[in-house]
Amino acid sequence: MARTGFFHHFGTFLLLAATVLLIVTCISAPVVNDISIMKVNLGNLHVGRFKRVTFGTFGWCEIADGQADSCSKSHVGYNAANVMRTIEGTSFSNYSENTIKALTKAMILHPIACGLNFIAFLLALGAGLVGSFLASMVAALAFIVTVVIMIMDFVTFSILKSNVNDNNTGSRAHWGSAAWTTLAAAICSLLGMIILFITCCSARIHKKRNSYIEPKNDYGVATPVAPRRRRWF
Repeated sequence: MARTGFFHHFGTFLLLAATVLLIVTCISAPVVNDISIMKVNLGNLHVGRFKRVTFGTFGWCEIADGQADSCSKSHVGYNAANVMRTIEGTSFSNYSENTIKALTKAMILHPIACGLNFIAFLLALGAGLVGSFLASMVAALAFIVTVVIMIMDFVTFSILKSNVNDNNTGSRAHWGSAAWTTLAAAICSLLGMIILFITCCSARIHKKRNSYIEPKNDYGVATPVAPRRRRWF
């Protein structure tokens, strides 16, 4: 791995970066109130002390500037459509509401993708041929899971965003930082997987090539050895 050491370590770093980025997504609201996949700035027609709503991986928060926030408990799956209907009367079709509610249950894949990237990172730390191969395989699985949850996040909250912004309440929904950390994690996971796989293949080629180099004699001259003959069977 000496000749591809730099690239191997860079691929390992990308897997660590993907892990950290997914941790940020996992600790979004209601764990950290201001980190969100989607943020809704409530319009002037909204009556109450809350100014915005943040939706995260395992719940949501109502944010009040300078006052105590109100957050849900952390749990898998929640009805974000019903939250906006309760807060400001946003209308949703039954299909949209059921889709949002069903897709939020799949957000359990966020910590799973985070764990897979971390396992791939630990395997890549070994810097050996077998470790690089296993790391690239686990990274491939982590990339697939990360892409799945990224698509689900954007589909889920695109429906919510469309309904909120089309409502005549003055409220506006925007993508939060946790949505982009998931996208960045998917890119890091993909690049890390590719780099580790390439370095693994390159190391195997170098190892195979070096196995044909014969030791030198006492005079510093390589001793020629006849190539091995292949068996006819």
